[in-house]
Amino acid sequence: MLGASLLFTIILGLILGVVLFLTSRRQLLEQRLVYAALSLVVNILRSVPFVILMIMIMPLTKAITGTTLGVQGSIPPLVIAAAPFFARLVETSLREVDRGVIEAAQSMGASRMDIVRRVLLLEARPGLLAAITITAVTLVSYTAMSGVIGGGGLGDLALRYGYQRFQTSVMIVTVACLIILVQILQMAGDYLVRRFSRK
Repeated sequence: MLGASLLFTIILGLILGVVLFLTSRRQLLEQRLVYAALSLVVNILRSVPFVILMIMIMPLTKAITGTTLGVQGSIPPLVIAAAPFFARLVETSLREVDRGVIEAAQSMGASRMDIVRRVLLLEARPGLLAAITITAVTLVSYTAMSGVIGGGGLGDLALRYGYQRFQTSVMIVTVACLIILVQILQMAGDYLVRRFSRK
């Protein structure tokens, strides 16, 4: 559940974040109306609590996956909740790229696509890796919450056995597993950020 939702979140969020950056003020494809519309959608999706969002988009989830339960039924709401969050982090990372590097690439005749692929994304790589780490950790908490509506995973285990059947040991083990998972993700992310920051 975490792996599939993170993959789709990175793909959609990266595209959305790049478009937000490019259409913002004083950038390559400045379009204030497009930026304002996308920014509004991103802000709305980020402001809806995840549990409410899962329930709200159940018809869409059913149309996409054929079910609202289990891992399949959890992935669409996870992606819809996390992609706008990741997109904002991508936009912030791209804003930190030195404008002089972009202008140098333009003066050498680089196309917009080349500037995005070979300048922006490469220069922002440490920030993008940190953004992926933050998003992955956020998705861990979202996947746990998806257990509330039958999404499966550790959240479902904690709710069904730990809470409803009063098995405190199951709750403790589930929380410990979540803490370990978050630590592993954070350590891996920090390692990648350090590695690519040196290059």
